[in-house]
Amino acid sequence: MLVGASTCPLLAHDFWIEPSSFRPEVKSTVSARLMVGQNFKGEPLPRNPALILKFFLASAAGEDPLAGRSGDDPAGTVTISSPGLQTLAYRSGNSAVSLEAQKFEDYLREEGLERIVAERARRGDSQKPSRELFSRCAKALLFAGPLGPSGEDRELGLTLELRAEKNPYGLRAGSELPVRLLYEGKPLVGALVTAMPHARAQDKLSQRTDRNGRVHLHLPYGGVWLVKAVHMVAAPADSGADWQSLWASLTFEIPTALTVGNAP
Repeated sequence: MLVGASTCPLLAHDFWIEPSSFRPEVKSTVSARLMVGQNFKGEPLPRNPALILKFFLASAAGEDPLAGRSGDDPAGTVTISSPGLQTLAYRSGNSAVSLEAQKFEDYLREEGLERIVAERARRGDSQKPSRELFSRCAKALLFAGPLGPSGEDRELGLTLELRAEKNPYGLRAGSELPVRLLYEGKPLVGALVTAMPHARAQDKLSQRTDRNGRVHLHLPYGGVWLVKAVHMVAAPADSGADWQSLWASLTFEIPTALTVGNAP
């Protein structure tokens, strides 16, 4: 699905889910904002049904769609029906974007897509504006009830998906979080994964995925974190675009020692 066209600036290409609470109570209602911006600062995007392919909460109780009306901000709400780790997930259809040549090249380098820079050079396209389709694959991990290490993030079938291989709500500041990046259900090798804390976004850290699609992120601070990655492939021949990009994100909270083991 292709929706609209955009000239979004280079400095506003991150996308993430911002829940009303990362520590909701069981039986409470959680709302989810869809955020676009840079360095973990951004603006909310209203609910656009034409773009939504998937928007749901996954928990031990199953999957529940996030309710909402066109134009809503927050974009959806859902009731937390069971304790433990919960995952908000969003998958969008395609949108179109065009950037000036230099802005596109800068964006590619920032996201670790040097192979696309090289391919554009090989094609003689380095000085040409981009013609790109992009879509979004976002997750947010919440924890309902008393904190603990139990519960596991799982694969939810997003085309590009970041999966935490430890429950972040069982960690402390300074812990290591292994994260795996999957493209169409298979490990994506050599992709740049970036993590940043909300309170100190300038202290971002980045790693390339190994042969198993995995990075090991040492997270020095408690609080809310954003992990993100971008993958780009050739666009379908009949799409009118040269490139297809997918943006994946994962938000969660690392608790402090004072809150672990206590009820919200």
